[in-house]
Amino acid sequence: MSTPDPSDSDARLARVLADRAGDLLLRVRAAQGFHDPAALKAAGDRAAHDLLRAELARCRPGDAVLSEEDADSRRRGGADRLTADRVWIVDPLDGTREFSEEGRSDWAVHVALWARYAPTPHGLVAGAVALPAQHRVLATDVPPAYPPAPARTGAPVRVAASRSRPPVFLTDLAEDVGAHLVPMGSAGAKIAAVVTGEVDAYIHAGGQYEWDSAAPVAVATATGLHASRIDGSALTYNEADPRLPDLLVCRRDLAAPLLAALRRQLSGTAASAEHAAPASPEESR
Repeated sequence: MSTPDPSDSDARLARVLADRAGDLLLRVRAAQGFHDPAALKAAGDRAAHDLLRAELARCRPGDAVLSEEDADSRRRGGADRLTADRVWIVDPLDGTREFSEEGRSDWAVHVALWARYAPTPHGLVAGAVALPAQHRVLATDVPPAYPPAPARTGAPVRVAASRSRPPVFLTDLAEDVGAHLVPMGSAGAKIAAVVTGEVDAYIHAGGQYEWDSAAPVAVATATGLHASRIDGSALTYNEADPRLPDLLVCRRDLAAPLLAALRRQLSGTAASAEHAAPASPEESR
């Protein structure tokens, strides 16, 4: 494991930082044990956040930071990051629930860099996703190869889905396109599975924030995959409101059919909601 160096390229720095934070999280996990999940989650979040903030301050002192664990940087419209030309968007521990469960490896560390004058719509110019319990880091300094096509013609589309908060329409969408839902933990682990070809797509519409997807999207698009909102519009980062509630990451050949299926499902959901009877006071509690 390398030591972060101010002379590293941004992409190399993202990889090294994610790797170091991931190694620290493995040590925290080993030291704390799993008897108190809440304490383990808190210890992991804080340790990884402190490491990333300290190393970014040392290696990129002029850059701003948006971190899940930093309330000031998350504040709507009031953070220095909104006027900065370069902002690191980090999630020190993506998937705290999985991190606190013994034997689970579907949690991650996210480190991404947004630049105001980037040539891409999403503005992400570097990113790394560490999967510490899987002993791998996916990063834009050496983008992974585009995932191979499914070995069997006509095989069902494999869609990574939240194991705790899957969108209500996802089961219907899976039936529409002949997909197989694959429950997984953190957003980073799900998008990494698309990058490596373990699944073909990840669809989420249950509410997320920029730090949940910035680094994985940077890696996915560097690989050549499709990434967008579920209505097909561009993902954007370093916004005043860091909420980014939905996204689609998939193989390029699946983008058009999945977006079409999403339009059908979402229009049906909206129509059902419009004609539904008003909820009673008891039902709305």
